[in-house]
Amino acid sequence: MGTVWEVRARGLKLDRPLIMGILNVTPDSFSDGGRFLTTDAATAHALAMCDQGADIIDVGGESTRPQGAVRVSADEEMRRVLPVIERIARERPNAVLSVDTVKSSIARAALDAGAHIVNDVSALRLDPEIAAVCAERGAGLVLMHSRGDVTTMGTYALATYDDAVTEVLEELCERVSAARAAGISDDHIVVDPGIGFAKRTEHSLALLSALPRLTAWGLPVMVGLSRKRFIGEITATPEPGNRLNGTVGANVAALALGARIFRVHDVVENRQALDVAWRILGEQ
Repeated sequence: MGTVWEVRARGLKLDRPLIMGILNVTPDSFSDGGRFLTTDAATAHALAMCDQGADIIDVGGESTRPQGAVRVSADEEMRRVLPVIERIARERPNAVLSVDTVKSSIARAALDAGAHIVNDVSALRLDPEIAAVCAERGAGLVLMHSRGDVTTMGTYALATYDDAVTEVLEELCERVSAARAAGISDDHIVVDPGIGFAKRTEHSLALLSALPRLTAWGLPVMVGLSRKRFIGEITATPEPGNRLNGTVGANVAALALGARIFRVHDVVENRQALDVAWRILGEQ
């Protein structure tokens, strides 16, 4: 695995766990929709997450929630995310910013506004032009495995596998090849197995157990486990906001299995747990 993730002339060292703080500027995200709709509220939360130890802030303006996600127009998505990215970049120039989008027009505008990373939950399936945008700007790119579009990828509609691990890795490998073919070098690419996206609990658990097969590709691995359904099912916790303890446990296990970047809602608790686990694992 590379030791640095290159994101627009900034090198993010992978010599410790990196925290990506989630900032949903949406009314309908599954866990925190509606909490950060104004630029003031969103910026305040972003700065707080930076102060709590987040290495990256991931700004998203279109929900892929498990039930009832709806497409958002490019104009509306820009209206939601661009003022927030611009404001954070202005108030915290050293912050590393990511935009969570499946649209190349949003990716381009967000990078112009100060973002460094494009987090594409469709891994270039829905808009291949994102690859060219990232290659041109030298941006970091997260390729997450999913199936379907924004209305279906968070559901179980396409969670049909004979061998989930093999099929997911094959499909994700194709997306990495597409990024490379567009001129994106490996030191700009991060892969994410897409836990919970077109995956039932048994699929998510199998993929997490198989993380060493993914890390063997030599690319940094990110996981987004925060408050996910599989944690709720295992812990009998239906309310997403009450799944913190399960999230921390899942992230520590993923760290031990090779993940290095963790997309979370709750920065302080995950920062502390991952830092302690990292020190212990480093003593082995």
